[in-house]
Amino acid sequence: MTRPRAASERFVAQLPAHIRSEVEVIHSPLLEIEPLRVAVAADAVAGLIFSSANGVNAATMLDVDRDLPAYCVGPATTEAAKAAGWNAQVLGATADELVANLLKCAPQGPLLHLRGEHSLGNVAERLTNSGLTTLEQPIYQQHLLPLSDAATQVAECNSPIIAPIFSPRTARQFADIWAGTAPLLLAANSEATAWPLNSLTFERLKIAREPSSDQMQEVVKKLVKHALRVESAPGAD
Repeated sequence: MTRPRAASERFVAQLPAHIRSEVEVIHSPLLEIEPLRVAVAADAVAGLIFSSANGVNAATMLDVDRDLPAYCVGPATTEAAKAAGWNAQVLGATADELVANLLKCAPQGPLLHLRGEHSLGNVAERLTNSGLTTLEQPIYQQHLLPLSDAATQVAECNSPIIAPIFSPRTARQFADIWAGTAPLLLAANSEATAWPLNSLTFERLKIAREPSSDQMQEVVKKLVKHALRVESAPGAD
């Protein structure tokens, strides 16, 4: 698992028990999230935008105003915002859908997008250019990490490795540092995430129908079934 440990553990816990029993889970986060010690000027805005649960967690640590409505990308981010005390609603599974739906419902502005230092989608710029004034502020950093020792060891084995990848930046990091010889089965949550992975030699690369946890779990389940068929085939090691 390539996500930060807590997010990876949540993802694995949501997989069916019979799938979990068939795999060995190795945690090798490729990103480390570090909240920034910054002051968030939320008193001049009418609502917040969260495009990831990492943004929600960082905003919680910074004690950002919970009375503001929160517009979120994806159900996981929305649930995290609700749990933290915001009146949150999901407005799409992607940044594109969020922008389109915000422009459609036209909430009171200005809005403030609380995001990481590295962020895709140009949400604030696109909304502002379309008439909904939106500010943005980075409130956490994403530090790149190498493969863990455990992941490096299994990378040289003969057993298939299933690697779920959840962001384009994580995908670029994985493609840059992977040097293994094990059969590689890749799960990407979007076309943008899949693109950097095409530089690798892999057995399979499957893309989720939408960048949600549920759809990524469907892809992982299919890859697990494929790996089990390969290992049980005549002549397999």
